[in-house]
Amino acid sequence: MKLNKTALLVGLVSASLIPSFASADTLEQVIKKDVLTCGISTGLTGFSATDSEGNWKGLDVTLCQSVAAAVLGDASKVKYIPLTAKERFTALQSGEIDVLSRNTTWTETRDTSLGLNFAGVNYYDGQGFLVSKKLGVESAKELNGATFCIQAGTTTEMNLTDYFKANKMEYKAVTYDTSAQTIDGFKKGRCDAVTSDASQLYSLKLKMDDPNSVLVLPEVISKEPLGPVVRQGDDKWFNIVKWTMFATLEAEELGVSKENVKAQLTSTNPGIQRLLGVSGKMGENLGLDAKWAYNIVSQVGNYGEIFDYTVGKDSPLKIDRGLNKLWNDGGLMYSMPIR
Repeated sequence: MKLNKTALLVGLVSASLIPSFASADTLEQVIKKDVLTCGISTGLTGFSATDSEGNWKGLDVTLCQSVAAAVLGDASKVKYIPLTAKERFTALQSGEIDVLSRNTTWTETRDTSLGLNFAGVNYYDGQGFLVSKKLGVESAKELNGATFCIQAGTTTEMNLTDYFKANKMEYKAVTYDTSAQTIDGFKKGRCDAVTSDASQLYSLKLKMDDPNSVLVLPEVISKEPLGPVVRQGDDKWFNIVKWTMFATLEAEELGVSKENVKAQLTSTNPGIQRLLGVSGKMGENLGLDAKWAYNIVSQVGNYGEIFDYTVGKDSPLKIDRGLNKLWNDGGLMYSMPIR
């Protein structure tokens, strides 16, 4: 057969433009390693940050723990890789991490052009503004000409540009690699305001010398659905991460908690029986043990419990659940049927 040199050249050039992604079958690799490698933030209170003993805690950390519990039967079998916003996608594409759980916004571009899949939403958020009370403003629309501290590699700057353009205002930006550097720039007076996801602003507020000296303005200027990310081309792993998150929501809806999950093994409720592996083939369908969801709830908790102790009423942030309530309580959180 005679090769078409032009076609061959075009094919080689096209292939060189495609990112190099890690091979599929992440489940097999995780089981072989006997540890889940999870990408998290470099430090964001409530989502992924170390406590006084150096242990990682937070909403995103519990996602990592839940996947480890489902796959390996042990929520502690997680290796955490702190990543900046600019590093996170490359780390996942290259196979350095098995899953990214790092307050990452689900967008069309990220979901279609990076070779990645978002496995769902574990926190519905929106971009807001943090200012010093001394600035004397009560609305973002009073910030014309202001200088903003922004974290690089996020959706923040595009949202800010859109908002200011729509309101015929101007701004200046000072960018930083991490959230810690961003709030430090604000504390040192290098900007008038910080703009980021509202959840981050509550976290950053706690890092101020006097948290009462700053104010989160009322405007929310964007939709920021945050959730875990995996590589495309590995549907088995995609399903596991997706249904791990759904299991925590289903458990809350069914009233299955960390405290009562053992007793619920004898429940006559068909939904609880399927969730906990007493009946059905839910675990088998995922390539996991029948007790995959039992292990999640018994070791990490249901979504409501997780929310409360990481970012909610039992945490320093004390964020109201708002949109993150279950669907039957006025929120957006909704598990696909486990059946």
